Amino acid sequence: MAKNTFFKKLRVEYFSKYFPYDDELAAIIDKEESHDFLKNQVVQNMHIYLVEYLLAFSRRWFNKNGFTVLDWGCGKCQVSYLLKKRNISVLSCDVDISERGDSAFGQYTPIAEHAKINIIPLKHAYILPFADESFDVVLSFGVLEHVENDKKSLEEINRILKPNGLFFCFWLPYKYSPRQNWIKLQGDNYHDRLYVMNKVKHLLDETRFNLMDYWYRDFLPFRRLPFGRKNFRIMENFDNWLCRNTALKYLASNIEFVGSKKGI
Repeated sequence: MAKNTFFKKLRVEYFSKYFPYDDELAAIIDKEESHDFLKNQVVQNMHIYLVEYLLAFSRRWFNKNGFTVLDWGCGKCQVSYLLKKRNISVLSCDVDISERGDSAFGQYTPIAEHAKINIIPLKHAYILPFADESFDVVLSFGVLEHVENDKKSLEEINRILKPNGLFFCFWLPYKYSPRQNWIKLQGDNYHDRLYVMNKVKHLLDETRFNLMDYWYRDFLPFRRLPFGRKNFRIMENFDNWLCRNTALKYLASNIEFVGSKKGI
């Protein structure tokens, strides 16, 4: 079986698997209103199956169970927490917000403190404070669209990846998504850029990555509402089926992909 076909089958398998709700994570953030989205069964399930897919892909690719991961732009540290809970060697980094007058990384405290995650501050717009070929995997979980220079950032990620290393990009906002454009029309400029696959392919080619797999995800908005949560795994599986097999994928919220570092 060709590699691309195998990895597509692996994605379909892990996107539809049953993974239990993480009660521990919900308890950690119980009194943190800014973290409430992680208590939503649908959103938490998305995080978990994406992490499990990343691990299954990486284990197959590297032919080993242990590898090093950089959670690039770790945010509230939910992904670092999920990786660490699965015994993965993960390093977490994010922009240094101390210059804004707040305590550095104060908004990340609940999960980071509980899981003893040390967040490395990033003081430059794209230069990363890591040596060449430091990581097996770099993960962007809703980060690439926020950086000042996406091309320079990808060049840096390529630099710190080991030969044949992997870059996973999840939750990249899609330019033709009605939901993303409705949010933008409401004056919410949370995303600095929206993307199409041609743009992604060009960026990856310029920054010496092979595109291994890509897909569209997250079409049905109502499954996040209270009435959509009762059978949230069924709803999520149906959403992923629509994004794989119908033209509705071109109305999805996100495009996502896996790239591998090209040889010299």
